[in-house]
Amino acid sequence: MSPFDLVLTPTGVRFWGRRFPCTIGRGGLSAHKREGDGATPVGEHRIVGLLYRPDRMARPTPWAQPITKDDLWSDASGDDAYNQWVRAPYPHSHENLRRADPLYDLVLLTNWNWPNARAGKGSAIFLHQYRRKGFPTEGCIAFRRDHMRWIAERASPGTKVLVP
Repeated sequence: MSPFDLVLTPTGVRFWGRRFPCTIGRGGLSAHKREGDGATPVGEHRIVGLLYRPDRMARPTPWAQPITKDDLWSDASGDDAYNQWVRAPYPHSHENLRRADPLYDLVLLTNWNWPNARAGKGSAIFLHQYRRKGFPTEGCIAFRRDHMRWIAERASPGTKVLVP
């Protein structure tokens, strides 16, 4: 383990010598992640992208990509685009990346079940802002807004996310 890895612990995520309180999936941790179970998958994951809302914040890093009104994430396990960033119109089950609330104003994408997604293994394991302290996610790891920004400014493609 490196201090430059994001490491989930019982008291939060360790990164760059700091600890950040966080929330995880309502289904707890799982070594057998399935679509819709609300669990955060155990394992070694990697950061593969950074998305941000340009109408709500400045670009946090040069490699960040803007979220537009047509950006979606497919959670349709029977579709070829399952667990992929897709654009509207998209007729299958999906999640809007441009939300009315601030949860996805800043999103670190992980390589969970990506790029060659297996149907039903779960989609969209992100690091993002939480609703409120202690409120669980659908499987993602979520942080206070200022902590999410601090992490996003220091993480890079390939940064490990360790979920023991």
